Amino acid sequence: MIMGILNATPDSFSDGGRFMEPESAVRRAAAMIADGADIIDIGGESTRPGATPLSWEEEWSRIEPVLRGLSPMVAGSVPISVDTYHPETAERAVAAGATIINCVYSEPVLDMLRICAKNSAELVIPAKALGSVPKSLGSVPIYIDPMIGFGTTREEDLALLRSVPELAKKARVLVGASRKRIVRTLTGEESTSSLLGGDIAIALWCMAHGASVVRVHDVKEVAQALRVYRALS
Repeated sequence: MIMGILNATPDSFSDGGRFMEPESAVRRAAAMIADGADIIDIGGESTRPGATPLSWEEEWSRIEPVLRGLSPMVAGSVPISVDTYHPETAERAVAAGATIINCVYSEPVLDMLRICAKNSAELVIPAKALGSVPKSLGSVPIYIDPMIGFGTTREEDLALLRSVPELAKKARVLVGASRKRIVRTLTGEESTSSLLGGDIAIALWCMAHGASVVRVHDVKEVAQALRVYRALS
């Protein structure tokens, strides 16, 4: 599956500020769905290096109008994910129509599991947090994310990507490497707009080695590449 990234933020490293207005964010989500997105992932806080952490109140103020506008439009046909590490935001998001919580840090995982269990939602967690899931909450459907580019070196990112086949034996794997520095460090490219070829290569490799979801900015191009790859396979 393809998860389309929708950043309702002013400071994300690749598209910060473009979709801050709820109307433009909803239009962007609709375009990604038309291009082949199977899931839309809404984020209200940038997790780029050096980004200023937000309170959950400010994060929710960015996400809530987008979620309210998008939920009736997709009407259950396309799952909506919310990218947050704040349990307060997660609780409000599932009440407003989100069916997946994408939690990028290990610390809130237990709280997120309880929220998802109570609301029949799915949860994305860092792969390293999988061992902390208690049996009592083991019924929550989980994706694990190897966490490319979170304070890691090029060699560490490559090792994480190469771990996908083994991770896929434990749980569904979601890989988010789109527009991250791994392609820059491998190719020497400086411009974000020049990373698409490398991003597609990562998406294809991950799909071929057991990943269930690739989280991307460039939905149309990745969807086209995956369709051709599937046909050839």
